[in-house]
Order: sequence, then C-alpha cells, then structure tokens
Amino acid sequence: MTSTVTSTEARAPWVARAVPYLPLGLIAVLGASLAYVVRLPCRTGGWNNQVTTYTNFCYTDIYPLYFDRELSTQNPYFASVPFDKQVEYPVVLGEVMQVFSWIARALDPDNVAQAVRFYDLTVILLGLCLVVGVLLMAAVAGPTRRWDPLWYAISPAVVLAAYINWDLVAGALSLGTLLAWKRGRQVPAGVLLGLAIATKFYPLMFVGALFLLTWRTGRWRPFLVTMGSAAAAWLVVNVPFMVFAWDGWRRFYVFSQERGVDWGSPWLFFQNKGWPVLGEADVSTLGMAALAVMCLGIAVLTLAAPRRPRLAQICFLALAAFMMTNKVWSPQFVLWLVPFAVLARPNWKPLALWQLAEVWYFIAIWLYLLAQPPLDRDDLGIADDTYFTAVWGRVITIGIMMALVVRDILRPEKDVVRQADIDDQAGGVFDRAPDRFTLATLTK
Repeated sequence: MTSTVTSTEARAPWVARAVPYLPLGLIAVLGASLAYVVRLPCRTGGWNNQVTTYTNFCYTDIYPLYFDRELSTQNPYFASVPFDKQVEYPVVLGEVMQVFSWIARALDPDNVAQAVRFYDLTVILLGLCLVVGVLLMAAVAGPTRRWDPLWYAISPAVVLAAYINWDLVAGALSLGTLLAWKRGRQVPAGVLLGLAIATKFYPLMFVGALFLLTWRTGRWRPFLVTMGSAAAAWLVVNVPFMVFAWDGWRRFYVFSQERGVDWGSPWLFFQNKGWPVLGEADVSTLGMAALAVMCLGIAVLTLAAPRRPRLAQICFLALAAFMMTNKVWSPQFVLWLVPFAVLARPNWKPLALWQLAEVWYFIAIWLYLLAQPPLDRDDLGIADDTYFTAVWGRVITIGIMMALVVRDILRPEKDVVRQADIDDQAGGVFDRAPDRFTLATLTK
C-alpha cells in the first residue's frame, strides 16, 4: 500500500505534489513571525539593558555577538583579536555571520543600527530555515503523517527559542540530509550532512545511527558513499580556514573542549549541590563516559531488537543522549530535537508534556539569571531550587520519551508510524530491508 501511494505521488505534477504542503508552509511562516514578535521588546532597545532583556524574555545571541565578536569591523576567522573574542562556531555559521555583517555595514554607518539590521537579516534567514525545515520534515514523514510537522512549525517551545542562536540553519540541513537519504540520493545526503556538521556539531550523532542500521542490514555501499560525500563537503568548507586562519578555525574546537559546566546541564545541579564535588576535568570525563554508555545501549538495542528500528528512532535516541550528557544545554537546543522526536514517536501526550517542560525552562533560565551576579535582582528572579526544577523537568520528560521509543522498538506493534503499513518512512535503503546481522545471529 505504501509503495503504491509513494509511486502515485511521484508521478503527479510537481504543482499537485506541492499543494498539500502549502498549509504547513503558511503555518510555519506564522510560527516564524510569532518568534519575531516575541523579541520585539528587545529589538526596540531592550538588548542594551540586561534586566529589560530578561524580564521581557527576549534574549538573543545575535545582537550582542555583533559587537562582542567585533563583526562590525573584523572577519570572524582572520581577525587579529584576542582568542576569546573570536567566533566560537563552525565555519558555515561564521561565514553566514560575516556576510550579514558586510550587508549591515553597507546599509548603515551607525554601529547600533548595523547590529539591528544584522539581527533582522539573520532572522529572515532563520525564518526561511524554519519554513524549509518544516516542509522537509513533512516530505520525510510522508502523506500518512503529513501534519506531524506542526510540532516544529508552531509549538510554543520552538517559537520561543527560534531566534536565540543560529540553530535553525543546522536543522534545515539535517532534515535535508534525512530527505535525501530517504529518496536514495546518497551523495546529496552526504553533502548536506557534511555541511550540517560544519554548521553545528550535533548532526555528527546521526552518523552513528546510519552506521548501526547499515550494520544490521548490510547495505554498506550507500553508507560509504554518504560518508565519503560528507567528509568531502566538510573538508571543502573547512580546509581553507584550517590553512589560512588556523587560530580562528580551531576556536570552536578549543572552546568546546575547555568550556565548563554551563546553564541547563544536569551536571550544573550536581556542582551546585556538591553531590559530589565535580571539577571541570571530572565533568568532561563523566560526560563522555555517560554518553559512551548510552550510545553502547543504543547500539545493543539496534542490533538486538526483534525488528529493525526506524532511522528516526535511532537518530532521536542518539541526539537525546548527547544533549542529556553534555556540559551545556541551552534553551535553543530544543530546536535540535523536536523534528526527530516527532518523527520517532508522534504521540501528542508525551510531546506536549515535554514542550511544557521546555517552556518552563525558557522562562526559568532568564528569571534565574536575574538573580545571579552581576544583576543580583532577587526581587525579580528565582532561586537555585526553583531553577533546577526546570532543568530536571527537561531531563525527565525527554527520558520518558526515550523510554517510550525504546518500548516501540522492542514492541513494534506499539509504533503508531508502523501501524499504517509503513516500515521506515525515512529509511531509504533500510526500508523493508532484510536483516544481515543481529546479536541473535551470534548465538546460532
């Protein structure tokens, strides 16, 4: 049944195929517009006052980094600025920032006006990435689950976090990777994956998901072509900076390694409470060890499950494990996970519970920062214990979703996606592929 629907859809004129996506695209435009409205109190001057920024819940990295990373005068990677003032992002984002700073400087001589224009230009790009990401997600989900991307288009957590940072760019590239893989186009899938990793680091977790399902199905050639294309694309955009701007290029990697425990991470709770007392080196080691244990568990699950898991399920589990064990868990990280959580398990109750936890965290972090030095506004902010209810709310609700996905993998009849006579809507060469290796074969 699924193959008939897919082939019929493929034969239809492109205009006819595009019509079902139009309402989703319009709703995504609404979500992008609401995200802009949320930050209007800051855009009109609030960013110059931290108390105003936090009480209006309209913080963004985009405006202050224009000044703090000297984008008004310097190239992010070739600039002769102190190491801690260099851009701490991979090269695709760094050059996006550079291009928009050039345009902003050309449009207005005033630095403050430039920064606002830089923000507006960036938001236009991010809004487009959200709309494109929603449409790509709908194409991945397929006709039977076409409305599931509404969670990405207009959920409150996405609207609130959309323009904090540049994460939506990596989201569009990641979903493009998934769609290209679904359609058996391994070279474009690899190119998009390489660019996604050169934009934000988290798409690297999808390599493990592809590897595990390749191992189980024995479809090595598509995997190797994709990985080769990803490596080539990553090298093409990175090597020029590695050769001509080494210090600027390596800033992201040094910053990621040396960064201490930061807001949102469960490790911050343990440091704050002293249970146990953790040094920065200890947290780095514990975080990597915890991630390794969780990834090992995902590998065992993938190779031991009675039926091959869907690609979106393993991507979700791997990405959730990465977020839960990381030294920092910023509010905008919700944008990473929403599409894969919905594709993995589009059941509204656990998704709604998690979204409530994300909204509470979004509110709590800014109120908590109000009570921290140098502001020390205890009259406006919240204390440690209240803030950490939000931290653990995210951990617990995502943990619940992970447990439900694991249950669906172990009991495939519970998987609502597969109940529609679908094997793996994003699987590409994995879709309906027979097993070549499972852990059960080791006992035979």
